Amino acid sequence: MKKIIAGLALLSASSVAMAEAPGGPNCGWGNLLFEGQSGLGSHIIASITNGTSGNNTFGMTTGTNGCSTSGTLTYGGKSMVSSIMGEFSEDVAAGEGDAMDTVAIIYGVEKQDRATFAKVMHENFAVIFPDENVTADEMMASIEELMKADNTLSKYIA
Repeated sequence: MKKIIAGLALLSASSVAMAEAPGGPNCGWGNLLFEGQSGLGSHIIASITNGTSGNNTFGMTTGTNGCSTSGTLTYGGKSMVSSIMGEFSEDVAAGEGDAMDTVAIIYGVEKQDRATFAKVMHENFAVIFPDENVTADEMMASIEELMKADNTLSKYIA
């Protein structure tokens, strides 16, 4: 049950933290209706307007409504893995746990390979967490390097 709750929390947190909306920053009727306004309320109502009417999807498809698909999507939020870094470090030290499973799922590790993931992470705790000041980016880079070096886990890293 904890795994499901953790997964849902991570998914919902990540879905609201985009820096540039799909279709561009001026895409949709909601942006037209609230043009020039700022603040949380205006952004929420504009987003709801765009989402419920589907006009931004139509605009991206047709190139109308101020929408474009030529820009690069960006993400300005905190990574999902970094949000559970403390719990993950404890699970890596123990060799098992919900945060370990969650990180494996984030990386797309299939159920039959999660024991290998846990073993590789546990055996390389000092590589992943060389000191208490390790950043989330450094931790993730170490995880990915360890996965690339493992025959079973390398298929999950592009």
